Amino acid sequence: MATPDEVREAMKEIFDPEIPINIVDLGLIYKVEEPEPGKYKIEFTVTSPACPVGDQIKAKINEVVAKQPGVTAVEVAQVFDPPWNKEKMTFEGKLQASMMGFG
Repeated sequence: MATPDEVREAMKEIFDPEIPINIVDLGLIYKVEEPEPGKYKIEFTVTSPACPVGDQIKAKINEVVAKQPGVTAVEVAQVFDPPWNKEKMTFEGKLQASMMGFG
Protein backbone atom coordinates (compact mmCIF):
# COMPACT_ATOMS: atom_id res chain seq x y z
CA MET A 1 0.00 0.00 0.00
CA ALA A 2 1.50 3.35 -1.04
CA THR A 3 1.91 5.96 1.69
CA PRO A 4 1.27 9.67 1.13
CA ASP A 5 5.06 10.21 1.12
CA GLU A 6 5.50 7.52 -1.54
CA VAL A 7 2.72 9.06 -3.62
CA ARG A 8 4.40 12.47 -3.34
CA GLU A 9 7.73 10.91 -4.36
CA ALA A 10 6.10 9.19 -7.37
CA MET A 11 4.82 12.55 -8.61
CA LYS A 12 8.43 13.68 -9.04
CA GLU A 13 8.31 11.99 -12.44
CA ILE A 14 5.88 14.70 -13.60
CA PHE A 15 7.52 17.81 -14.99
CA ASP A 16 6.00 21.20 -15.64
CA PRO A 17 5.95 21.46 -19.46
CA GLU A 18 7.16 25.06 -19.34
CA ILE A 19 9.80 24.77 -16.59
CA PRO A 20 11.96 21.63 -16.66
CA ILE A 21 11.59 20.93 -12.92
CA ASN A 22 9.32 18.26 -11.44
CA ILE A 23 6.05 19.48 -9.95
CA VAL A 24 6.96 18.39 -6.40
CA ASP A 25 10.28 20.27 -6.26
CA LEU A 26 8.66 23.18 -8.08
CA GLY A 27 6.25 23.42 -5.15
CA LEU A 28 3.06 22.85 -7.16
CA ILE A 29 1.76 20.02 -4.95
CA TYR A 30 -0.06 21.59 -2.02
CA LYS A 31 -1.76 18.59 -0.44
CA VAL A 32 -1.53 14.81 -0.52
CA GLU A 33 -4.15 13.16 1.71
CA GLU A 34 -5.39 9.62 2.15
CA PRO A 35 -8.77 10.11 3.87
CA GLU A 36 -9.55 6.40 3.46
CA PRO A 37 -7.19 3.51 2.71
CA GLY A 38 -6.29 3.58 -0.97
CA LYS A 39 -8.20 6.80 -1.72
CA TYR A 40 -6.10 9.86 -2.38
CA LYS A 41 -6.93 13.54 -2.58
CA ILE A 42 -4.32 15.71 -4.24
CA GLU A 43 -4.35 19.50 -4.45
CA PHE A 44 -2.00 21.24 -6.84
CA THR A 45 -1.53 24.62 -8.38
CA VAL A 46 0.21 26.10 -11.40
CA THR A 47 2.82 28.83 -11.54
CA SER A 48 0.32 31.36 -12.85
CA PRO A 49 -3.50 31.50 -13.01
CA ALA A 50 -3.11 32.02 -16.77
CA CYS A 51 -1.03 28.83 -17.14
CA PRO A 52 -2.49 26.78 -20.00
CA VAL A 53 -1.24 23.36 -18.82
CA GLY A 54 -3.31 22.84 -15.65
CA ASP A 55 -5.48 20.15 -17.25
CA GLN A 56 -2.41 18.39 -18.62
CA ILE A 57 -0.74 18.33 -15.18
CA LYS A 58 -3.99 17.18 -13.55
CA ALA A 59 -4.30 14.25 -15.97
CA LYS A 60 -0.69 13.23 -15.39
CA ILE A 61 -1.15 13.35 -11.59
CA ASN A 62 -4.21 11.10 -11.93
CA GLU A 63 -2.25 8.67 -14.09
CA VAL A 64 0.85 8.49 -11.88
CA VAL A 65 -0.98 8.24 -8.55
CA ALA A 66 -3.45 5.62 -9.83
CA LYS A 67 -0.49 3.34 -10.69
CA GLN A 68 0.80 3.27 -7.11
CA PRO A 69 0.34 0.05 -5.10
CA GLY A 70 -2.99 -0.12 -3.29
CA VAL A 71 -4.41 3.10 -4.75
CA THR A 72 -8.07 2.56 -5.59
CA ALA A 73 -9.24 6.14 -6.23
CA VAL A 74 -7.68 9.50 -7.00
CA GLU A 75 -9.30 12.91 -6.71
CA VAL A 76 -7.22 15.77 -8.07
CA ALA A 77 -8.14 19.42 -7.62
CA GLN A 78 -6.41 22.45 -9.08
CA VAL A 79 -6.36 25.32 -6.58
CA PHE A 80 -5.14 28.90 -6.76
CA ASP A 81 -5.09 29.80 -3.07
CA PRO A 82 -2.50 30.42 -1.90
CA PRO A 83 -0.94 31.65 -5.12
CA TRP A 84 2.28 29.90 -6.11
CA ASN A 85 5.59 31.72 -5.64
CA LYS A 86 9.25 30.68 -5.72
CA GLU A 87 9.29 30.26 -1.94
CA LYS A 88 7.12 27.14 -2.33
CA MET A 89 9.94 25.36 -4.18
CA THR A 90 12.01 22.75 -2.36
CA PHE A 91 15.72 23.31 -1.87
CA GLU A 92 16.34 20.91 -4.78
CA GLY A 93 13.91 22.83 -6.97
CA LYS A 94 15.55 26.15 -6.17
CA LEU A 95 18.97 24.65 -6.91
CA GLN A 96 17.80 23.31 -10.26
CA ALA A 97 16.18 26.63 -11.16
CA SER A 98 19.33 28.51 -10.23
CA MET A 99 21.47 26.19 -12.37
CA MET A 100 19.13 26.79 -15.34
CA GLY A 101 19.11 30.54 -14.87
CA PHE A 102 15.54 30.71 -13.54
CA GLY A 103 16.52 31.53 -9.96
